[in-house]
Order: sequence, then structure tokens, then C-alpha cells
Amino acid sequence: MNPAYSKYSLTADVILLIHFLFVAFVVLGFIFIWIGYFTKQKFARNAKFRICHILAMGIVLCESLVGMICPLTEWENYLRVRGGQGQVYETSFMKEWIHKIMFFDFSELTFVIVYAFFFALILLTFRVIPPDLRKPAKHQSANK
Repeated sequence: MNPAYSKYSLTADVILLIHFLFVAFVVLGFIFIWIGYFTKQKFARNAKFRICHILAMGIVLCESLVGMICPLTEWENYLRVRGGQGQVYETSFMKEWIHKIMFFDFSELTFVIVYAFFFALILLTFRVIPPDLRKPAKHQSANK
């Protein structure tokens, strides 16, 4: 195996994994917030988690609104080409994988609408299950 091929291929695989984890964070994070709310778990109102979650989906929506392909998709494609594999995605990561999974070819506008709807659900969740923005109380030591 060519060392350059394996270096680029491995890096592209790592980027694909990061991309997958990002998508999983957005989708599963939404589900976990609601599960946590109904089971009265503290993480459902964790401000850092919730802000990161809404920002992550906001980035996806903004990219789609301006017609930008996700940088992770572009980096992965670049590395695969450099590694001799050729371009993997001719369109966005999500469109490529949803197409492979569901066998439908959706327009970019469809994805913008889906992203906007999901972002609206996350905003609604912020309203229904607001994050706890209070600063955590400092623990006092018993040996004062």
C-alpha cells in the first residue's frame, strides 16, 4: 500500500467520522433533550450543551441558506482525491448519504427546508425546556 495513499485515506476517514459524530450530536442531542426533560435529568437543561447544540444546527442551516457545501465534506473529498480514491461526494454530505439510505434525490431547497424546520424545533425546545443559565454555586469546604 502506498504510504501517501494510506495517510490521506486515514485522514479522510477521520474527517468522515467527525462529520458523522457532528450529525449524530445534532439529531440525537435533540432526542436526548426531550428524554431528559421527561425523565427530569439535569443534562436536559445544561446551558453549555444546549448552546453548543443550537449553534451546531445554526451552522448547518446557515451553510445551506448560502449554498455552501460543508467544509468537512470538502476536506474529505480533497483528501480522498489526494489519496487516489477520486471524489466521493459530488454534492453535500447529507444529500449524498440520505440519497444512499432512502434512494430519493432531493433538491437543495428540500434540505434547506428540512434544516430550517429542524432548527425551528430546536428553538421551540429552547422555549419549552429553557437551559439553566444560572452560574453553578461554589462548593464550600467543611474545613473553614
